[in-house]
Parts: sequence; structure tokens; C-alpha cells
Amino acid sequence: MTLDALTAAIRDVHDFPKPGIVFKDITPILADPQLLGTAIELLAAPYQGQGITKVAAVEARGFIFGLGVARELQTGFIPVRKQGKLPGTTLATDYALEYGTATLEIHADAVQPGEQVLLVDDLLATGGTAAAAAGLIEKAGGEVAAMAFLIELDFLHGREKLTGYEVDAYIHVTE
Repeated sequence: MTLDALTAAIRDVHDFPKPGIVFKDITPILADPQLLGTAIELLAAPYQGQGITKVAAVEARGFIFGLGVARELQTGFIPVRKQGKLPGTTLATDYALEYGTATLEIHADAVQPGEQVLLVDDLLATGGTAAAAAGLIEKAGGEVAAMAFLIELDFLHGREKLTGYEVDAYIHVTE
């Protein structure tokens, strides 16, 4: 399986979740065990032996890839969830959406000071969610070693919100 095969498997769904949006549907990748394995290996490979101690991912699609990458790297996993979804003591941050704000949380003890955390998600769009998740990791005392995305929507310039972080993406959508 190749990057071309992964790219070809992504399905465009027009006008979802609202008119004018072209949603990049990764479910065909998830349905094919070889493609899914290729995506996880691609996301994990640059970080083998790089001292990553945890992988963090934002729900929901990020969990799919993040858990696989954590397994590949033999690290722990940090779920970054929407407000009110985690039991126990949490750290929270608000971030801007196109219309309004949202809140992300992690467990307060999810990261130990100085841990090297790889943030994984399926898609980099505007960068707001990734920036918020990175802020939570740092608030807990961890260091964001890098961010890895399967897909980047280059035309939304999300990478610009992530200045100062190593950002890797493998499938680039230019329009």
C-alpha cells in the first residue's frame, strides 16, 4: 500500500456537515485493514526511537489513528475530549470555532512534567483544535515533540497557527 492508495481512498462528501463544505471522508481507509495499517505506520514511522513517551489525540477520528500510533511506538495514550466526557480531575481550554467556542479537556494527570508527546489527528484544517490540544499538553507539563496529521487542508493555512511546532502531514489538499 502506498500514499497514492491512501489518497485515492479518501472520499469527498459535498455539503457536509453544511452547505459549501467538502468533507474529507476517511471511512474507506478505516474499512480496509491494509490501508488502515499503512496510515498508522506512515504516521508512526518518523517518531520511532525519538523518545516519544505518550501519544495524544482529539476525539473522535483522531482516536482511531492515535491509538494505532501509540501501539506502534509502544507508548501510552492521552485522550483529548470534549468538555464533560472525562471522569475525574481535568484540565480544560477553550478555543475558537467558526461560530462560537468549544472546550477540550484532558485528565490532569495524563502527562508528567517533561514527557515528550506526539499529537496525532486525521486532519489539519484551521489549526485551532491542534493548538488547543497542544496548549493542554503544555499546561499539564508535557512537551509537544511533534504533530502528525494524515491529511492537511493546505488552503486553510492551519499550519500557521502551529508555528513553533514540528508539523508533519502526508496528504495535502490544495483546494
